[in-house]
Amino acid sequence: MWTVIISIITLIVGGVAGFFIGVYYLRKQLEKMQNDPEMLQKMAKQMGYNMNKQQLQKAQSMMKNQQRSGGRRK
Repeated sequence: MWTVIISIITLIVGGVAGFFIGVYYLRKQLEKMQNDPEMLQKMAKQMGYNMNKQQLQKAQSMMKNQQRSGGRRK
């Protein structure tokens, strides 16, 4: 009985911890992309988009503006 309860609790705690670790990792990767246009362009190519310099600059400025506002929409 206790084995089942402890297993379920461990699964829930692991899932929650994994979610927060994933969010933290994703935010750090997005911060790196803001400063590295090559990384941003690589991600765009993986998604099937070809971006020129003007589009890269616009994407970087949008990401920086979003970070300044705390990631919240107005």
